[in-house]
Amino acid sequence: MAVKKKDQNKQDGEFLFGKRNYLIMIMGIVVILLGFALMMGGGSDDPTVFNEEIYNFRRIRLAPTVVLIGLAIEVYAIMANPNREKK
Repeated sequence: MAVKKKDQNKQDGEFLFGKRNYLIMIMGIVVILLGFALMMGGGSDDPTVFNEEIYNFRRIRLAPTVVLIGLAIEVYAIMANPNREKK
């Protein structure tokens, strides 16, 4: 008795990632947007006036770190196994 195998080239209408992966991706995008929001501001309305505010800790250290954490979350979301068995 022959068992029919699914045609691997046939698309079943399934998503590439699971629901869990997409939720983690959305979290990563939110973290990246938060990092970019932390970088905003500190400029001067008058181009002849220098504002030291652009070199504070939040814009130089914290914001890029938050963006990199968001990118790491995105990589994890892509690499996570959507078919992992729940215990």
